Amino acid sequence: MSIKKIIEGKKEWRAHVSRVNELPQDYQIVYKEIQKYLFKVGPVELNEGIGLLTEILSFFEESAAAGKDVLEVTGTDVAAFCDALIGDSKTYSDLYQESVNEQVNKAMKK
Repeated sequence: MSIKKIIEGKKEWRAHVSRVNELPQDYQIVYKEIQKYLFKVGPVELNEGIGLLTEILSFFEESAAAGKDVLEVTGTDVAAFCDALIGDSKTYSDLYQESVNEQVNKAMKK
């Protein structure tokens, strides 16, 4: 990765964080938990940019502007909301399962 891309990525991330900080407090809390959840469980594509997080942020901004409560938007099971967002995307768990299966298959062929 070039230095230029790293700098652009940092600028993009800082602008994103500024937008998050402008959300109402309850939206900020839920957004940050969603972010943590997605960074832990996947999807793998999340590391290729902040597209999904930007989409969530835009959705939250629109919902907050419409006066909706954050849990009215996500539902009370925020993890299930996240799982629905990533749907069929490959997760880190999937990669780990594939790795385990490959290692077992290799070992069994010896």
